[in-house]
Amino acid sequence: MEKDTNYTFDNVRVVMVNTTEPGNIGAAARAMKNMNLSKLYLVNPKAHPSATATARASGADDILSQAVVCNSLEEALADTHLVIGASARQRNIKWRQMDVVGACAQIQQTTATQGREVAVVFGTENSGLSNEELDLCQILMTIPGNPNYFSLNVASAIQVFAYQHYVYNTTTEFEKSTNELASNVELEGFYAHLAQVLEHIDYFEEKRPKELLMRRMRRFFGRAEPEKEEVAIFRGILRNIHPFKK
Repeated sequence: MEKDTNYTFDNVRVVMVNTTEPGNIGAAARAMKNMNLSKLYLVNPKAHPSATATARASGADDILSQAVVCNSLEEALADTHLVIGASARQRNIKWRQMDVVGACAQIQQTTATQGREVAVVFGTENSGLSNEELDLCQILMTIPGNPNYFSLNVASAIQVFAYQHYVYNTTTEFEKSTNELASNVELEGFYAHLAQVLEHIDYFEEKRPKELLMRRMRRFFGRAEPEKEEVAIFRGILRNIHPFKK
């Protein structure tokens, strides 16, 4: 079961500036829909709408059809309360800088107040955001990567952000097993049975002393936290090692 805070998702805009490859717009829409983001803003895209974008969106057509096309970045940022600019590199001018995890924390803090919107801005494929575009941002968000090779596609960068934002704002509770764990008495009976079988097949020897080997077996099964049924299966296997009969 997943518990989410929808306002945190609904109040986040993904803004793509001067995107030249329509396929990146489609891939970004797909990434967004997978991670529960729906607001896409496009500033002067080279081609939109586009059959290429639709194909790359793989069913996220609603994100594309509802995308807001703007003539300027200022227009795309209207009525937002926090603007985060994405950059693959640190800049000489010291904007307030955060990695993607810290940026997601800041987004959650901002959207916690109803009605506040956040824009996360991604630049062109070749050069990212210009300094003038970053001047419109309060935070510079970086995505850590290999310092010797870092060439993250803009759609991939949006996927990384969207995933981290989703993880940061959801709690996943996995269904717990209803099977009963083996009791201490059942485990001790299994260890005694195992030791008897190993003695019967002459497994213990000077290089494999009983005390040391059984201690390791206890550690192994202790880490596994076996269930009652699993211990019963092992006991059944031990009983069928012929000609041994307990």
